[in-house]
Amino acid sequence: MFSLQTIFGKGDKFYGLLEQSASAASESAQALHDLLTKPDQGSVMARFAATRAREKELAAQISEGLVNTFVTALDREDIEALNSSLYKIPKTIEKFAERYEIVSARLGGVDFAQRAQVLLHSSEVVAEMVGELRNGLRIDRVKKLQDRLQALESEGDRMLLAPYRTLYVEGSDAMRAMLAKDLFELIEKAIDKCRDVGNIVYSIVLKNS
Repeated sequence: MFSLQTIFGKGDKFYGLLEQSASAASESAQALHDLLTKPDQGSVMARFAATRAREKELAAQISEGLVNTFVTALDREDIEALNSSLYKIPKTIEKFAERYEIVSARLGGVDFAQRAQVLLHSSEVVAEMVGELRNGLRIDRVKKLQDRLQALESEGDRMLLAPYRTLYVEGSDAMRAMLAKDLFELIEKAIDKCRDVGNIVYSIVLKNS
């Protein structure tokens, strides 16, 4: 007997689109890491713009698919929640890149790369978690990935202590401190968006296990 999902052929459509969206988010995080660690390679802003445009197109396809599809492999609310949260990751990363390009000359010596590395790892975990949705909703595997995501978030939070101490306690340039704080908070926000995606995937698995 064929399942409704097989009859209507809708399962792979949404899984594939969500996986592409997660991949675009990870590519955006990689571009940010490259921007901060390989300044001699020239501007990478075109990469951010291209990734953001692709993410926007994927988000539109998912939203349109939800309107036009009668049967979905996952609950519509869950697909839309994932779609929205995934879209916000490259959006936040691009915002960092745009501001960093403007003020980077003022922020020499401020290390954003370590936090960007945490963001990159978080986005990679997100891509793995989204990929698990089509693999039978294995709760043990998803729980391990969720724990890894939470550990990365905690690691990123700990990394802020040293630069904040240097900027606010030992530093004398208030404007420099404010600019750096704004950028650190954008990376933190992007990491939080990765955590949001992880929470949604984990809740989906719990609900369907």
